[in-house]
Amino acid sequence: MAREKSGFWVWLTAAIVYPATWLLGRWRVQGMDRVPVTGPALIVANHISYLDPVFSMVFVHRARRVPRFLAKHTLWKVPVLGNILRGSGQIPVYRESIDAQRSLRAGTEALDDGKTVVIYPEGTITRDPDGWPMHSRTGVARLALGSDVPVLPMVHWGTREVYDRYGKKFRPLPRKEIVVRVGDPIDMSAFRGRGLDAALLREVTDHLMAVVRELLAEVRDEPAPAGFYRRGRAVGDPVGDPGAGPVEAGGPPEGNPAP
Repeated sequence: MAREKSGFWVWLTAAIVYPATWLLGRWRVQGMDRVPVTGPALIVANHISYLDPVFSMVFVHRARRVPRFLAKHTLWKVPVLGNILRGSGQIPVYRESIDAQRSLRAGTEALDDGKTVVIYPEGTITRDPDGWPMHSRTGVARLALGSDVPVLPMVHWGTREVYDRYGKKFRPLPRKEIVVRVGDPIDMSAFRGRGLDAALLREVTDHLMAVVRELLAEVRDEPAPAGFYRRGRAVGDPVGDPGAGPVEAGGPPEGNPAP
């Protein structure tokens, strides 16, 4: 099967990040055959390190697809990086603003155009001390329900051992073992055709991230916690209004569904 057409900026990025993944760790890819070789796909991933997008990008590219990430819009202002993001068709997410809805529309348009979209619903690196997924934004549910496309869970494990942002530690040596795995498509049939409201968006988001959490438990070979971590609350505690805090790759603040 021929590789999806990409262009200069994608190939330039690949030339940089492919060697980087080798230098940063001994990594294993699992489930690459689950990424459709043609047509749209939404990949829902956990986020434990700023290195995750590097490995996500190479994983999807090795599957002969071009990943389109939802990422915070400030990255477009970084010299050279901004050119790469624009040139490779990435999707800026605007934090805490009405433009966040525009980001989701762009993501839906990319899926409708047959692209592979990657989203980190937590919106930033998890703050769970043990590295499990935390309470996530509902932008992922809007995308999953907005287009009838395969929704694939993806997990990273080991990247935080190389670069721990919160611990302020960068430890590339000795090279660590890193795993990136994609699971089977998530069955969305129970959610389609229902009235779109905040309750459904929360239900779908939690369902998607529960699948991601269980896939991560398989990679880690240990039981997953019962709930999702949120600062100031114990795992499994009821969660109130999640509107506070920045939105990065996970979508806009929660509330009324997009029109």
